[in-house]
Amino acid sequence: MLRALILLALSCLLGPAFADERAQTQQQLDATRQDIAELKKTLSKLQEEKAGVQKDLKATETDIGNLEKQVEALQQELKKTEGELERLDTEKKKLQSARVEQQRLIAIQARSAYQNGREEYLKLLLNQQNPEKFARTLTYYDYLSKARLEQLRTFNETLRQLANVEKDIATQQEQLLAQRADLDSRRQALEAERGKRQQVLAKLNSDMKDRDQKLQAREQDQADLAKVLKTIEETLARQAREAEEARQKALLAQQEAEKRRQQEALAAAAAREQDSEPAEPPKKARTTLGPMVSSDGASYGGAFSAARGKLPWPVNGRLLARFGDARGNDARAKWDGVMISASPGTQVRAVHGGRVVFADWLRGAGLLVILDHGNGYLSLYGHNQSLLKSAGDIVKAGEAISTVGDSGGQDAAGLYFAIRQQGRPTDPSQWCRG
Repeated sequence: MLRALILLALSCLLGPAFADERAQTQQQLDATRQDIAELKKTLSKLQEEKAGVQKDLKATETDIGNLEKQVEALQQELKKTEGELERLDTEKKKLQSARVEQQRLIAIQARSAYQNGREEYLKLLLNQQNPEKFARTLTYYDYLSKARLEQLRTFNETLRQLANVEKDIATQQEQLLAQRADLDSRRQALEAERGKRQQVLAKLNSDMKDRDQKLQAREQDQADLAKVLKTIEETLARQAREAEEARQKALLAQQEAEKRRQQEALAAAAAREQDSEPAEPPKKARTTLGPMVSSDGASYGGAFSAARGKLPWPVNGRLLARFGDARGNDARAKWDGVMISASPGTQVRAVHGGRVVFADWLRGAGLLVILDHGNGYLSLYGHNQSLLKSAGDIVKAGEAISTVGDSGGQDAAGLYFAIRQQGRPTDPSQWCRG
């Protein structure tokens, strides 16, 4: 009866503390959810800004591509113009050479005509001995004079045309050079604009990466807090159930004690009336030791859902309490895991690979480690002496995660080991090798 009253008192004292811890955890969870919502809004805004910058960048780079084509076309035109200028310059040199030669001949003829004056022509007029020869000579003289004049006129016209062509080509070349300079200027401006866009885009990408990492961290924190909150709520529910059971047990014990007192009073009265042999004291129930379990052997590397009957135990020892056994003197309280007897300081090993989602002291379980194996499977290791891993660590099957102890108010050293499937307790002996 005294033990039941003590359990009832402890439950009443620990209940408010657990309620406070649950409230704090719930506040942290709500704050984390709010942070996640804000980060998602920021990410959405950054995504919109990034889309706008990418659209501007596309338009800028398209303009640059078009300008490159125009510049290339202008360069081809410049090459053609330069080729035409070279051809015209070659032709000009030929004409100038011919003109120099003609000028030399004309100069000779001019000096001869100047020296002779019109004497030769007068001799032809006065010499009438051969009229036919005179007529032919006079005609030849006229043709020669006309040919000289036509040749001079043709050369002068050619030179004039060459001068006009050279002027037009120079004007055209100047315009093309001006256009290319303008296009180069515009291209430099667009290149500078593209550099700015790329810098903004890089900054947006960096900001989005930082926000995404923070969002992932917040979501992980939310998941961890939710799991801890669930564990606390389950512990609170179990403590409330145990407190109610202890209260009922204390009430029954009180009634039984009152009944025994009355029976003892009646027995004492009857003993005074007659001499009788004292009753044989009741025998103390013997405790049956459980089977030995072992952590030896190869670990299982497949999915946890397929590991039924293939997992090693976390420590070598003997089962003190099995899954479903009565917890304490009340048959209505059942064990949701097993208790394994082991020496203090013995290393506790992960039965399967996973991630540590909880590694801290928890009322009722002492120093507790919870591993998440994926797909809703959790394994719990309680009443440890020390914790070798922290929340967030990735552990392999068979890796040491804690040491056996008696934390959490245990009378003797031992390991509390349990497995949860979608939050429901399941018998560890069905998962671990016999």
